[in-house]
This record gives sequence, C-alpha cells and structure tokens, in this order.
Amino acid sequence: MERDELERLVGGRLRLTFDEILNHPRLPEARRAYLDSFVHLYEGDPFLVRLLLEAGRFLVFHCVAVLEAAQDPSRRETWFTVAALKRQLAMFGYASGRQVDHLVARLREVGFIEQRRVPGDGRVRLLASTHKLRTHHTEWLATHYIPLAMLFPDHDYSPVLSRNRAFHVLHCSTCLPFNPVAARLMMTLPDTLLFFTHAAGPLIQNAVLKAAMDAADPNAAIPYIEAADRFGVSRTHVRNLMGDAESAGLVRITGHGGHSISILPRFWASYDRGLAIGMYLHDAANLVAMRQWTKGHTDGDTTALLDRTMTAGHSP
Repeated sequence: MERDELERLVGGRLRLTFDEILNHPRLPEARRAYLDSFVHLYEGDPFLVRLLLEAGRFLVFHCVAVLEAAQDPSRRETWFTVAALKRQLAMFGYASGRQVDHLVARLREVGFIEQRRVPGDGRVRLLASTHKLRTHHTEWLATHYIPLAMLFPDHDYSPVLSRNRAFHVLHCSTCLPFNPVAARLMMTLPDTLLFFTHAAGPLIQNAVLKAAMDAADPNAAIPYIEAADRFGVSRTHVRNLMGDAESAGLVRITGHGGHSISILPRFWASYDRGLAIGMYLHDAANLVAMRQWTKGHTDGDTTALLDRTMTAGHSP
C-alpha cells in the first residue's frame, strides 16, 4: 500500500500500517462515527449540497485548500492558478480542463473562490479561497480525523480536531506531495469511484450506509429514496445510481416498486477498505504536520506560514 513512498514523504517509519487499521476490532464503531459526522456536515447546508451537485467534485475543495497553503509567493512554480488546479484534478482523473473552468467560474460566482491579477504581470491570475471555503474545509478535515482519534486515542490529533486555523493551513501545506500517492490508492477502489463519479454520489453512499447502521440489522431493507429527499437530489438520479450499485454487487434492490435496498457484504468491505486507506494517508500527513507544528511553536514558523498564505491570496 505505497508504504515505501509514504515513508519517504514522512521521513521515517509510519506509525500505522494499512492492515492494522483495516483489521482493527473497533473499525465498525469508527465507521459509524465518521458517517454520523459526514452526513451531519452536509445535511444542514442545502446550499453547499446544491453547489456540490453542480460542481460534481468533492475533491475540488481539498485541492483548493492544499494548493493555496502550499504556494510560495517568491516561487512562481508554486502559485495557485487555474492551471495548477487542472493538473491536480487530472491526477485523480475527475475533470477535464473545460470542466475545471466551469467549476472555478461557479465557485467564484457563489463566493467560494476569488481571483486576482499578479502585480507586475497582468497575464497571470492567482486563485484564493474565501472564508466560506476555508470554514467548510476545516470541518471536512476534522471529520476525516474522527475515526482515527477513536481507534488510536494515544495519538495526538487535537490540533486538527479543534479546528485550529493555523494548524489547518500547516496541514494543507504538507499534503501536496501526498496527492500522487492518494490518487494511485484511490484507483484501487472501483466501488468508491462508482459513487464519486456520480453527482452527489458520496452523499448518497454515506446516507444509505448510515441508515443501514442505524437500523442495527445487516439484512434490513433501507428506503434509499430518502437520500434524494434529504439532500435535494432527484429521485431518478438516486434510482439510477442504485441500479449501478446493484450491477456492481453492492446492493440488492428490494421492496414494492424497488424503493428499498439491502446492503450486501461487498459494499461494507469495499467501504471499510476506502475508509482505512483514508485514515492511512491522513495519519501519515499528520506525522509531518505535527512535527512542523511542534517546531513552529518553538521558532514561530507556524505563524509565518499562516501570514504568508494570507498575504498570497486573501485576508483572514
């Protein structure tokens, strides 16, 4: 699972192995905690859900946060531009150049991204996130650390879980070198990609799995159409997505008129594998971020990074 490359990026041995995470006896509890947090993050914000439906790509928010935090105003090759965003999204295979242009235009229109010219070079335009996007990504990142904190309470994830703004910038700035590994590992998850390539797919996926866990019966029939009503997605879209999931062996459509599903063992197994990969990557990134965080508290580097990021693209 890319262990050698991750250890190179971390600069030493990893704290966790992938198998240790995947086979942890409390993984179902961590899955429930993650699902509860993820669904709560989105169901209370219909505007954000609609935006994601139009954008069709959850990954955009993460790439924006990472590229912005990693840029250095003195090094042109690190600048956060539309071209840089296109390169990152192409790595994950999610968007064409034209789609990225549409995404950027839409995110600017609704106040999630800003764009400005570089002083002295009117041909280059830098992108910058706004408070809206930064606030969302801070919550998103904390949500992805909740299962790690549950399984490994002796590890310190407190800065990210406390939504510390300076640590959020620092964490994002360390993530850019991890993106190629993350992209390769994601390609090993065809069932996850099935949902990620559909509008609102991750929302629907997590909503139906949460409903199944709440039912406390692995054989219970889940009225999946509720996901459409909860997130404002068309019922036809959800029905088509569930049809694809059934063809992939993830669910069985049941009930009168096919309005319910049963979650099949492959769905639980593939979801847990994807969740474990995410925790595996996040823990590795946290090792680097925490090392710099501790050092920064001693010599002031963390504050300097936050100031640099703000100066490069936006004000706090």
